Amino acid sequence: MGRPWLRAGLLALMTYLVPLGSAFAHCVVGNRFFPATLNVDDPCVADELSLPTISSFKTGDDPAARELDISGEFSKRITDRFGVSVGTTWSQLRTPGSPTVSGFQNLETAFQYQLLKDATHEFAMMASLDVEWGGTGASSVGADRFTTTTPTLLFGKGFGDLPAEAGWIRAFAVTGSLGYASPGSSSTTAIDPDTGDLTVTQNPRVLQWGGSLQYSMPYLKSAVVDLGLPDVVNRLVPIVEAQFSTPVGNTIDSGTKTTGTVNPGIIYIGDKYQVGVEAIVPINRDSGGNIGVIGQVHLYLDDIFPNTIGRPLIDTSAIGKGN
Repeated sequence: MGRPWLRAGLLALMTYLVPLGSAFAHCVVGNRFFPATLNVDDPCVADELSLPTISSFKTGDDPAARELDISGEFSKRITDRFGVSVGTTWSQLRTPGSPTVSGFQNLETAFQYQLLKDATHEFAMMASLDVEWGGTGASSVGADRFTTTTPTLLFGKGFGDLPAEAGWIRAFAVTGSLGYASPGSSSTTAIDPDTGDLTVTQNPRVLQWGGSLQYSMPYLKSAVVDLGLPDVVNRLVPIVEAQFSTPVGNTIDSGTKTTGTVNPGIIYIGDKYQVGVEAIVPINRDSGGNIGVIGQVHLYLDDIFPNTIGRPLIDTSAIGKGN
């Protein structure tokens, strides 16, 4: 069964901890700002809150179910380079001919470390250990009973270091991620409700990979050329994201077919928040039954609460400096 009280308690605890230091958050590298993307994480530790993220789509099951997901994620810097995020998702599944079911997915956490920020080349790299805690969600909506850990490497690269002659092309940027998901149990045993037989299903190890191509209108105006466009246009970031999963180990039952989605959309960058919306386009029938949609409101906590929860818990900027 789901445990909403556990999620609420963890989020409340993280929210009311009083930070001790300060440092600049957001994913800013030189002149480049990488917005928080909706499907593939950006490559920086930060103090941020995604609430809510809402998606609606049809699953790749047969028959396909209509799935509605409402999720939230809280990210907190412990130091300038190390951060933790906590997230959870409530799902509702409507399958033709079956009762509607709903509940929370497993609680997810990520432990993130900023490996590199190169301002000159607008390049950032982050390592993350993502953990999905088995048994904290509802099995009726597909939450696994075992814990899955996913070491992940994330990067972002802006094109602003190209020669000035490249012009408007310099406003492009890419991000990417590569992770290896390892289930805590190699197989799952269950009783078939129709026959009463005992079934054993192998849990695959999965390569999770993806990225984004984005065009920053704020960067175009501030670092390339001011075209005199309306302010609302100068705050837009058109984007195409893609995320894929490929089983690569223990694949007797799952097979090795790659599934995933391509997500074209747009992000609006405000002073203390951003709003994004994207289509969800499955790459094959196993990835989904039709085109869905996802939207997100994302809050920059370092701008909203610069002296409290928008600062790292431990200030490491003064370590090693003399008086």
